[in-house]
Amino acid sequence: MRQDGYVVAVAGATGAVGEVMLRVLEERKFPVRRIKLLASERSVGKILKFQGEEIKVEQLSASAFEGVDVALFSAGASRSREFAPAAWKAGAVVVDNSSAFRMEPDVPLVVPEINPHAIAQYVNRGIIANPNCTTIVTLMALAPLHRYSRIKRVVASSYQAVAGAGAKALEERKRQVRAWAAGEPLPVEVFP
Repeated sequence: MRQDGYVVAVAGATGAVGEVMLRVLEERKFPVRRIKLLASERSVGKILKFQGEEIKVEQLSASAFEGVDVALFSAGASRSREFAPAAWKAGAVVVDNSSAFRMEPDVPLVVPEINPHAIAQYVNRGIIANPNCTTIVTLMALAPLHRYSRIKRVVASSYQAVAGAGAKALEERKRQVRAWAAGEPLPVEVFP
């Protein structure tokens, strides 16, 4: 670990998951020397708070990762595919929360509580991926059972949360519920 902390970039900082990433970094007292908040052009200039300081959101670009030690991605799979390799080439360890690299054989798929040893494989491409949220929760319950008595098969159904589609989807769902309760037509932008 660096004595004075890490330079951390959060790609997708203004989205629902990006905001949670910032909160977790604060709550867990991750040693952040400097943070770069990155997002799409429409969010550039927006002000977010981190550790009591107001930080201006910057444009997500390949050059934004210069000098970054750790790059956390929550900007969607297409943005991860576009910018994660640039972050790694700039010297950052990339942790990707999207589906972009989950099926890549040379990218470790890590749930720290279950297979922390797999993180060492990040050197292949400089990227650490994680499974989707439903898989993680399921594995957290199944892993101790599997260690005790080998599980042969699991059948599961998943109904994904609206939050997975981002902040706009959450706001739309709230408007839809209010409209439905009032007997009005449902507003439709994100979800049909």
